Amino acid sequence: MKNGGDHDIVKAYQRYLKLERNFTGNTVDAYMRDLQKLIDYLRCEGIEPQEVKLEDLQHFAASLHDIGIGPRSQCRILSGIRAFYRFLFVDGWMDNDPSELLESPQIGEHLPEVLSTEEVDMLEQAIDLSKWEGHRNKAIIEVLFSCGLRVSELVNLKLSNLYLDEEFLRVEGKGRKERLVPISPRAIKELELWFYDRRLMNIKPGEEDYVFLNRRGAHLTRTMILIMIKRLAVDAGIHKTISPHTLRHSFATVLLEGGADLRAIQAMLGHESIGTTEIYTHIDTHTLREEILNHHPRNMR
Repeated sequence: MKNGGDHDIVKAYQRYLKLERNFTGNTVDAYMRDLQKLIDYLRCEGIEPQEVKLEDLQHFAASLHDIGIGPRSQCRILSGIRAFYRFLFVDGWMDNDPSELLESPQIGEHLPEVLSTEEVDMLEQAIDLSKWEGHRNKAIIEVLFSCGLRVSELVNLKLSNLYLDEEFLRVEGKGRKERLVPISPRAIKELELWFYDRRLMNIKPGEEDYVFLNRRGAHLTRTMILIMIKRLAVDAGIHKTISPHTLRHSFATVLLEGGADLRAIQAMLGHESIGTTEIYTHIDTHTLREEILNHHPRNMR
């Protein structure tokens, strides 16, 4: 098996696309952009491209869904990833092709599964609160469902971004755009229970401001959240295919069904299709907060 770092492998694959596949410059650039998404993901997880297993690629595929990439784009990206690993296998960089059984999402599945409020309760009831991470996991579920955060926003949430007395979070979304998100009293209660356990931890230097930490005192990754939620779904007897994004979509669905203003929901979710500045021009933070707290089931006092 050949040896080489990320740079060597990527360069070899780029030459292969240009010289052997005879792809145009634009096509090669598109393949390389999609591959870079995987490289960046693996680097964050501490995994070398040649060490990848099918499970790692499945987690990467789930992360594409969680950050809002549509099914068609997911299919394109995963097709390129399969081509990359076929090349590594055939060219002798790897002894097997880990992408052989990697599945793409079905085109047309534009919306993820939705959980009812009762099913979210089932998830939380499946948590073992006797374990050190029990209150942390319950707070994670509650914040995702009550605030509609992206999983990337959740793992990067800082203590300095919490305004619990005012019942608000400050979230940095896509494009480093910030938005204010109301948080329910129930989610605040679960956070406070987690903070009691958090204060007893040995926290790594530089990680002190992150809200959610792993047992080593470092902030969580998206993959950790995904695995936790999928395990809870199994324990709770929920047979839907869910991810952290399911809770975000469920949040929006229950608000819309409850009669919340659509513009308020779009502002809460930080959708790129509606400019954040434009939304806040028409909906002040007081009105926004009232829309959410009056319609979300977690906020009913």
